[in-house]
Amino acid sequence: MLSNLRAPEIILILVVIVLLFGAKKLPDMARSLGKSARILKSEAKAMKKEGDAEGGAAGTTSEAPSDAAAQQAPRTIQAAPGDVSSSRPVAEQKSTHQS
Repeated sequence: MLSNLRAPEIILILVVIVLLFGAKKLPDMARSLGKSARILKSEAKAMKKEGDAEGGAAGTTSEAPSDAAAQQAPRTIQAAPGDVSSSRPVAEQKSTHQS
């Protein structure tokens, strides 16, 4: 369906978007979408790095996972690379196993 779009249809869609959101809000929306994409990308890399580190460290240490998690500093999410003014701590859920 999307492959059948030609220039007039694309122009019509763009005009409708500009009319709905206004020309002043579009750059702000694009900027916030870009920030969100950067945050998602950096968090995905951080999670992958943590997973790799935990997988490699699990075979070499005899420490319990709960002890290692208690010694780590709280993680911080930054809105953009290098932007420290809008960073906030992340409260991670601690896993509790009942047996």
